[in-house]
Amino acid sequence: MRTIGNEYTRVAVFDDVTGLEDCRGLLGEMDRALHDQGAVLLRGLPADLTLFDEITRLVGGSPLQYTERSTPRSEVQGAIYTSTEYPADQSIPMHNETSYSENWPRLLFFLCAVPAETGGATPVADSREVYRLLPAEVRERFAEGVVYVRSFREGLGLSWQEAFQTEDRAAVEQYCTEHGQLFEWTDEGLRTSHRRPAWQVEPRTGETVWFNQAHLFHATSLEPDVLEALLSLYTEEDLPRHAYYGDGSGIDKADLDVIRKVYEQVTFDFPWQTGDVMVINNMLTAHGRQPFTGSRRTLVSMTD
Repeated sequence: MRTIGNEYTRVAVFDDVTGLEDCRGLLGEMDRALHDQGAVLLRGLPADLTLFDEITRLVGGSPLQYTERSTPRSEVQGAIYTSTEYPADQSIPMHNETSYSENWPRLLFFLCAVPAETGGATPVADSREVYRLLPAEVRERFAEGVVYVRSFREGLGLSWQEAFQTEDRAAVEQYCTEHGQLFEWTDEGLRTSHRRPAWQVEPRTGETVWFNQAHLFHATSLEPDVLEALLSLYTEEDLPRHAYYGDGSGIDKADLDVIRKVYEQVTFDFPWQTGDVMVINNMLTAHGRQPFTGSRRTLVSMTD
């Protein structure tokens, strides 16, 4: 094993891994690395979906379905999905998968099926370091957590049917009730609101991690011209996604700028190679996506 990274974020790399039996022999080392470094890169494997699924099950157990969706993905095979299907010229901000939800995956598995011609890295950032480097006064303003508000309507962002993977309104209402979400059916669709903590304690290490998507859900994550156009049509609460401090008050953009700068400081990226499998501890490690050219194809599986 070797490590790559920067001052804040490290990735454990296992080279010359050729198949499932190699992975089986590395299980103990991978487990330690997933709680020390927080991310593992397996290099030398073929880009094979069946093998990827076998590695996912070997390391993490049964794969999870992607529920309470906030970004578009396509199911490829079983519980293997495409990575978020945003245009190639857009970056995806650093985030811990589904940290806006009461249910999040503990492990994420990424397979590089086709690397981009240029760009397209999946950067990672140590969530322990993000929490540590944030000024105490910023953390204090998030002490009551983050309120996430989502408005679902046809033709703008995900529909509620896609987000909740059902056509049944009663099933959506039951899900929201069971998971502490307020909901309201509107003329255009559905509005939900719920509060989640801004940080969590990783159960095995006992370390505190910055664990929310306030900076991603907040309207300022949009391009200024896009936000201006949306606000000319909708009120703030009717935007597809928005976030507030835990007490319901508006988040100061300066706090979000600080959070984004800390992520930038901590983030590390590396170029994908065909067949690479990266496993990350979703609580200890945030991830994102860089813009790219070419026919990049990165697949994702999640486990608990």
